[in-house]
Order: sequence, then C-alpha cells, then structure tokens
Amino acid sequence: MQNQVCRIAVFYDGSYFKKVSDYYLFQHERRARLSIKGLHEFITAEVARVEGLDARQCQIVDASYFRGRLTAQQAQDQNTLYSDRMLEDVLMRADVTMFQQHVFTRPDGTFEEKSIDVWLALEAYEMASLKKYDLIVLISGDGDFVPLVRKLNTLGTKVMLLGWDFSFEYKGRMQRTRVSSALIERANYAVMMDAVIDARERRSDPFVNNLFLTQSLPQAGAVAAQAVAPERNIAEGEPGQMAAGSVAHLALDKGFGFIKPDEQEGSSLFFHVSELQGVTLPELSVGSRVRFVFGTNERGACARSVSLEPSPADAAGALESI
Repeated sequence: MQNQVCRIAVFYDGSYFKKVSDYYLFQHERRARLSIKGLHEFITAEVARVEGLDARQCQIVDASYFRGRLTAQQAQDQNTLYSDRMLEDVLMRADVTMFQQHVFTRPDGTFEEKSIDVWLALEAYEMASLKKYDLIVLISGDGDFVPLVRKLNTLGTKVMLLGWDFSFEYKGRMQRTRVSSALIERANYAVMMDAVIDARERRSDPFVNNLFLTQSLPQAGAVAAQAVAPERNIAEGEPGQMAAGSVAHLALDKGFGFIKPDEQEGSSLFFHVSELQGVTLPELSVGSRVRFVFGTNERGACARSVSLEPSPADAAGALESI
C-alpha cells in the first residue's frame, strides 16, 4: 500500500460517543466536549502510525453516526431540541452522515434505543463490501460488535477500535463505563483513548489537545464572556445565605445556567454544573424549583450548592418519618 491511499471509514455508536463527550465536559478536568474534526485528525495520524504510512496516504472517505432520536415534541419537553440541532450542525460541517431512528418510550416514560447497533453493523458490513475500505474505525465499547469485526476481517478490512474506560460519582454511587474486553481482543488495533488523553508524555501533543473543542466549559464560578443571562439585573444576598428559586435559563451544551431567586424580582444568578448536588444538568429544566446558597466569584454574585427543592409530598413524608 506504499503508493496507494489507505481508505478509512469511521462508524460512531452515537449514544456511546455522547456519553463520552458528556463525561469530558462535565466530569473530567478538560471541561470540554470532544471535537469531531480533531478526532478525525487523530484517527488519520494513528492509522498512518500503525500502518507505517505517510499521513497524506490515509484518508477518511466516509463517516457515519448512528443514534436514537427523540421526536420534536419529546425533545421540546426534555429541553434538548436546541442541543440536538447543534449536534446535527456539527456533524454536517464535519461531513458525517447521520443515521437516526426514533427511540422507544418505555411504560415508565423513559426512552430506549432499539436496534441501532444492528443497523450500524448492517451498514458497516454492506458499505465495506461495496466500497472495499482498507480500514474501519469503530467508536464504541459494545461487545455486540464482535461478530461485525469478525465479518469485516473476512472481507479483508481491518478494524481499529477507539474506546474509553471512565468512571465518576453520581448521587453517592460510582458510575462506570468499560469497553468490552472481547471487542478489544478481536479488533486489529485497539486504542484506549482515555489512556492516550491522560498520558503525561502526550500532554503537549497537538493531536491529543485538538481532540477537544477550544470553547470549553467555564471554570467553576466563571461565566463565558459571551454568555447572555435571561435578565440583566444581578441578584445579591449575603454569602452563605440559603435561598430558593426557579431555573430561568439553561446552557446544557456549556454546563451552566441561571436561577431566579423567589424574593428578588427580575434578577438572576449564575450557577455552574460543578455546584449541582444530587441532580445533573440534563435533569433540570426551565422552571425547576431549586435551593441554593448565595456565593460570589470574580464576576460577582452566583449560586452555589444547588439542589432540587423537595416536592410537597416529599417534605410531608420527611416530617412523618421524624
């Protein structure tokens, strides 16, 4: 393949990739989302390295993103309609083809993806058969893709796996995501991206640093200069004072929001995702009742130690248990 182009196709398990990107935005010290463009640059460089080729010979010719999608009304109700459109814009700019189907609604009202992994496997195998890819990059951690890797190898197509192992604490319990060991063993090349990103010797590697969007999450207590609050007036209270209010604005993709305190009409307070207690940012919506503590940062007043306000039923139950 010394004088030929190494033709690469990238297949994204969308729900897995979003989970990883959310982790780096909300939990990891990077405080930034993954960059599709930066990831593709990393992929071509990594393929060139393992295949012993010049990077110019390695070209991503197709990229496909598979995910379950909420209906427009469901996305509106979940306050994710704007962030969904932003994701679609990002994928379109990166020339990534989207494969989407509506999620299944469980009896308890939660959502579930069905058959997305089957669809990804069928498309990957069919496209590899027709287009004769030299190498497929699979971004997933699901062991259900082991048969796909085996079948792709029978076509003469190599498979590079990009996976992440990570964990974080949520509501007092550890949440863990692990790549299937069977999938790691079956892939021709397995790249554990969490180890690559955290490696001390690669801290100044531009391919690693470019994996993240430059517009990162504001540091705890700091507001991005371009962020627009829902109101111009800033609420003020004694630092350490407990208060209650309602969520007035959320920036899910940037990791912050604003609260309107009950006793200060027309004013608002910034809060950072790191100040949430017992609740995640996606679980909040505009109008959610919250409790918080008045605090300050370099830009003025802010809300700290933000938690959901107990419902009347929960409060009554707590009193009865005393």
